[in-house]
Amino acid sequence: MMNKNYTIKEYTAVMDERLKKAFPGEKDIVTEAMSYSLEAGGKRIRPVLTLEFCRLCGGDITEALPLAEAVEMVHTYSLIHDDLPCMDDDDMRRGRPSCHKQFGEAYALLAGDGLLTYAFYNIADSEFAKKNPSAAVKAVKILSECAGKDGMIGGQTIDLLSENKSISEEELRHMDALKTGMLIKAAALLGCVAAGADEDKMKAAEEFCDNLGLAFQVVDDILDVEGDESLFGKPVGSDAQSGKSTYVTLMGLEKAKQLAAALTSNAVNALIPFGEQAAFLKELALSLLTRKN
Repeated sequence: MMNKNYTIKEYTAVMDERLKKAFPGEKDIVTEAMSYSLEAGGKRIRPVLTLEFCRLCGGDITEALPLAEAVEMVHTYSLIHDDLPCMDDDDMRRGRPSCHKQFGEAYALLAGDGLLTYAFYNIADSEFAKKNPSAAVKAVKILSECAGKDGMIGGQTIDLLSENKSISEEELRHMDALKTGMLIKAAALLGCVAAGADEDKMKAAEEFCDNLGLAFQVVDDILDVEGDESLFGKPVGSDAQSGKSTYVTLMGLEKAKQLAAALTSNAVNALIPFGEQAAFLKELALSLLTRKN
């Protein structure tokens, strides 16, 4: 693929087509469950970030495709496990039955495990890894750190420990920076790695994602209060029912909206070093602020 400017629809179409072919060969029930969740659609924000940061840093997005796939596999595994009865106990995901409602709890657990492990295989077995082994190792390190106990899993742990408890805004920000923000950061950094970006560009990408990830979660909390369930794809009000502290419960709806806007502005400002080439990411950040699902 040439290094041209892409639209969100083009990126999403590329990813959807690739993910349909993620598991070649005959499928057993676990692979069917993996595919069911992986192909369920969604915004594909994380793989889009991987591909766009690769392009923005002068790389060929073809190099970044296996890394983008890996990020989406890790994200999808986390959603499957989040929905389980032992976690958030959600019956719907992206407008259809959650993986455990469709395939049963045991197979959903295995599907999540399968996606997590296959993500790293997807990087290790790629043409990118064969041509750039040191970069592939760096990508695996970034993804594993951001998804692991000091990243996304660490945030989920804090989330579980915080149920039915009142926590401060500072504690909530720390939890969300790990639970939501770290995988978003990983997505952007993998794109930078695929393009061989320098440290200054990687630092700018981190700053962008730190703010974007937190804004994304604040908007999620807002939508849980005033979102349209048919658009949101899952029950509205689930946070309140589980007794979770959110930005809305801590600061009120209007101040939460102001915070989301301020964080989005910070994210856009972080893109200044990339110049006019960052127009796509600016538009993406602004669209996420006003999203309805």
